Amino acid sequence: MDSRFPIDELLPDIRASLVRHPRLVLEAPPGAGKTTRVPPALLDAPWLEGRRIIMLEPRRVAARAAAGFMASQCDENVGDSVGYRIRFDHRVSGRTRIEVVTEGILTRMIQDDPTLEGIGAILFDEFHERHLAADLGLALALDVQASLREDLRIVLMSATLDGQRLSDFLDAPRLSSAGRSYPVQVSHFPGRRDEKLEHHVRRAVEHALAAHPGDILVFLPGQREIGRVQRVLTMQQDAAQVLTLHGDMPVEQQSYVLQPDPAGRRRVVLATNVAESSVTLPGVRVVVDSGLSRDPRFDPNSGFSRLDVVHVAQASADQRAGRAGRVAAGWAYRLWPQSQRLEPQRRPEIAQVELAALALELAAWGDADLRFVDVPPPGALAAATELLQRLGALDGGAVTPLGRRMLSLGTHPRLAAMLLAADDPVEQALACDLAALVEGRDPLRDGGDALAARWDALAAFRRGRSSARAAGADANRPALAHVDQSARQWRRRLRLECQPPPEAAAHRLGALLAHAWPDRIAFQHRTDPYRYQLANGRSARITEDSSMFGEPWLVAVELRDELRDARILRAAPIDLARLERDWPERFVEEERVVWDMDARRISAVRERRFDRIVIDSRAVAASDRSRYPEALVDAVRQLGLDALPWGPSLRQWRARVQCLRQWCPELELPEMSGPALLAGLDEWLKPALSGKSRLDAISEAELAEALKSRVPWATRQRIDVLAPVRTVVPSGLERPVEYGFDEAAGSPVAPVLAVKLQELFGLADTPRIVEGRIPLTLHLLSPGGRPLQVTTDLRGFWERTYPEVRKEMKGRYPRHPWPDDPWTARATHRAKPRGT
Repeated sequence: MDSRFPIDELLPDIRASLVRHPRLVLEAPPGAGKTTRVPPALLDAPWLEGRRIIMLEPRRVAARAAAGFMASQCDENVGDSVGYRIRFDHRVSGRTRIEVVTEGILTRMIQDDPTLEGIGAILFDEFHERHLAADLGLALALDVQASLREDLRIVLMSATLDGQRLSDFLDAPRLSSAGRSYPVQVSHFPGRRDEKLEHHVRRAVEHALAAHPGDILVFLPGQREIGRVQRVLTMQQDAAQVLTLHGDMPVEQQSYVLQPDPAGRRRVVLATNVAESSVTLPGVRVVVDSGLSRDPRFDPNSGFSRLDVVHVAQASADQRAGRAGRVAAGWAYRLWPQSQRLEPQRRPEIAQVELAALALELAAWGDADLRFVDVPPPGALAAATELLQRLGALDGGAVTPLGRRMLSLGTHPRLAAMLLAADDPVEQALACDLAALVEGRDPLRDGGDALAARWDALAAFRRGRSSARAAGADANRPALAHVDQSARQWRRRLRLECQPPPEAAAHRLGALLAHAWPDRIAFQHRTDPYRYQLANGRSARITEDSSMFGEPWLVAVELRDELRDARILRAAPIDLARLERDWPERFVEEERVVWDMDARRISAVRERRFDRIVIDSRAVAASDRSRYPEALVDAVRQLGLDALPWGPSLRQWRARVQCLRQWCPELELPEMSGPALLAGLDEWLKPALSGKSRLDAISEAELAEALKSRVPWATRQRIDVLAPVRTVVPSGLERPVEYGFDEAAGSPVAPVLAVKLQELFGLADTPRIVEGRIPLTLHLLSPGGRPLQVTTDLRGFWERTYPEVRKEMKGRYPRHPWPDDPWTARATHRAKPRGT
């Protein structure tokens, strides 16, 4: 095979560009060689001055493979001049010049040493995957380059980048390489009605084995689907060896899959999207693509995140198909209809995942205003900050000592908080087990909602129970082996010599898990035993067959957001005494003035609470009337803005302000949408409720003044001029102008002037407001007030439509004027005098 790669022709241009400019965007299709040829080509660059090159790979499989290939090209072992660092594993030495690292490792390197001493360049490979850690790593690197290290080189590389956008964002040159790929014939392999994915894949694989030579690479969304397809293929055909490839496999198994079969057998490799880029599978001539991936999604309204199976983007589908053309002409079968359209590019993770880890990194960096390719959503970032405060990682906006220790563990802040909260070595070992269970694949095929059942299965596996039965459910031994290995890695990471105990009570596990999910500590509802109130103020339910039934306190580890209450999928019980010991400061007893929704009045209660969970409440005589306005504001939050005495004139004023915000942004008018008014109730409504004990005690005039107080007096006068309530028509009378604003669309509704036709005689053009910028929509009425025409073109109406209207209306309303020439006729609101 030719040892040269297409990227080789571009290497001189890449080196020259980085001499002139510290940033570069490099586009190169699969097979071009960018991952393994660019880093070595930069080692003798004059600006590098003997320093190291760090290359970011999104996936551990690809990081090991890239380091191994580059080392072999140098006739060296991995860890000599080329090495890698991934979670729980590294092979580097004092001689290492090129380090291939995964995303979390890069973030730690920059946070621990912002000057990046000894590092001359950072290469971001496969940046199109847009993982959160890659976006953060780039933002940190750009900040370092701008403030501390102007000589640092930054290169973004991928096969499917939005190259022009990134080039503009970085103010960087953009280079493109040719690829080395053979033609791939892409076709769609339709599914049958109600056919399961594994059977659809089986048919496609059987067709490919019969019709084409070479190995087959099958893309599936996750390990669960891989397992199902593997079972079906193993049962129904033996023409090829069936292998799997995913990020949680042991290194030895991954390496075996990445090598040709020593016996020359054909292979079917079932892979997640780890095989989409930066990994070459020898011998693959056919790709079968499910078109699916399992990606994280976050709902900022519920605060819950989950892994969803979603359709891949078109760029990913093209990347997958290209895997069939790496060694010869190939074939790609897509298991979705040809008519189905995919999104062009993958959505960045930063827009759709939970952001606690990002928020903690930004707080530790000390500057949240970094340059991100896509700005973090404010709602998700605010929810993440609130969670970090609950975990004790932030005090206000500053990182606490605990928060810095959490960062050093390189895992999600929830799990880091749990690992650091354990009291003694035995509990630390239990925490390592729980972290491994939460991060890994569920080891019970049908284990219900008890987290303790998973740990019991792990303990049984360690005792060598070959039956692999625990808690009445079948256990998956490979999954348990992986969890056990991860737990051992966590114990090594914490330098913990103690082994986990052979047995552990469920409540003991819950006490540890509560430190990871303090916002999901839950208390059983007094009247509904299946319903629980969470510490974050929301509600959730257990299923009717839940093993948690009857537990007064529990911690919900996994939730599924549903229309009303969330569904508790995984949980563990916890003792009230342990909560009182671990979080005494979160237990509060105080008198509160609240809005009684049922009685529709204010009442005073004495409450005992844990966070937002009301443990006990009893009515008392109100002793502090100064709290009444706050309770009334809470009532409006519950009942909505319509509980206030809105009159037509005030609704119109609000609509006028909303319209003028868009028509005249220079006025800098406040937001008057429903969500904005509800969010600001404490500022604009609460003062007007002073001295009141009932919601209906506020008058329309008081409400109007409270709302209008948000706008300076001079601006109010300007509103009346630009968007008048009434306008004078040619008849000499004032007629109202009606304003509207469509909150769903976020845009003004055209303002309406309803007026009798005869009152506009002599007016040539449509009346306008906002200094002539906005035409009024005219509702032209008959003498009886019925609509004749809706128009924004009065001149056109007189010219084209009026003659027909006149002909029809003259007989129906003979006592009203219908002149032949409306341009010169006198406008009037009266009928003709009798006898004329």
